[in-house]
Amino acid sequence: METFNEYHLNPEQFPFLKGLQDEWEVIRDEFTIFIQQASPEELKFAYDVLGPKSKTIKTKGDSKYSAFGILFQGLFIEEYIQLHQIQYPDYGTNEASAKALALRNKYFPNLADAIDKVNFGNDNILRNVYFGTFHPGLDIKLHVNYNPHTNRGYLGLIVPKGDIAMKICHEQLYWHEGKFLILDHSYPHCPHNYTNYDRTVLVVDFFKPDKLRDEVIGFEKEQVTQRMQDNPYSLGVFGKSDKAKQEDFIKYGLAHQLEWDKAL
Repeated sequence: METFNEYHLNPEQFPFLKGLQDEWEVIRDEFTIFIQQASPEELKFAYDVLGPKSKTIKTKGDSKYSAFGILFQGLFIEEYIQLHQIQYPDYGTNEASAKALALRNKYFPNLADAIDKVNFGNDNILRNVYFGTFHPGLDIKLHVNYNPHTNRGYLGLIVPKGDIAMKICHEQLYWHEGKFLILDHSYPHCPHNYTNYDRTVLVVDFFKPDKLRDEVIGFEKEQVTQRMQDNPYSLGVFGKSDKAKQEDFIKYGLAHQLEWDKAL
């Protein structure tokens, strides 16, 4: 039986996620069709424009993490681009927004519909929804995601067998196809993919249901404003606060030490 704690949370606590989990095969198929059938221009646009970029989270080698999505800070991507008037090297704001909407309608109608249904019945609780792919050999350095107002869910879509895990505190946690892994990312963590295959999940950030909604909305607004000023291509998902501090390394190391002491 799986055990849960303050950073590894039981998905049954969040029944609204069932609306996405029940559609996981449809969502996986939309992703697969896009990757296989999209034109080079569409693929480039997705990863250049629809993918949140981080300046602080680093990898240990050349292998990379890629991401793109359709919902950011509770808005579909085309609305988010317009709200923040994001300018891209190859696209103006209006062009990028129009292309994003066309791409969403063409390839991800079922995912968009599932998001709409969950948010309609749960006061817009979903904040970010995007595909995240770990490429073979990926090893991300220790970091935190300073988002005390949200939890992060990973819905497994394509998870090959082998050593693909999230190291958080003293544990290694694993993704499984068709199931959610829910984490509080304020704890120091470092994921890896030591296989020869891609791993893709649907990343779903959502407001913590036990927090007052007015408070989390206010915090999100302040955080996103700062993150967009620092890096508009972060789409408000990543920021300078994600960088691990000395106390995070101590916290992470201490968790391992305590577990080793128990074993001894």
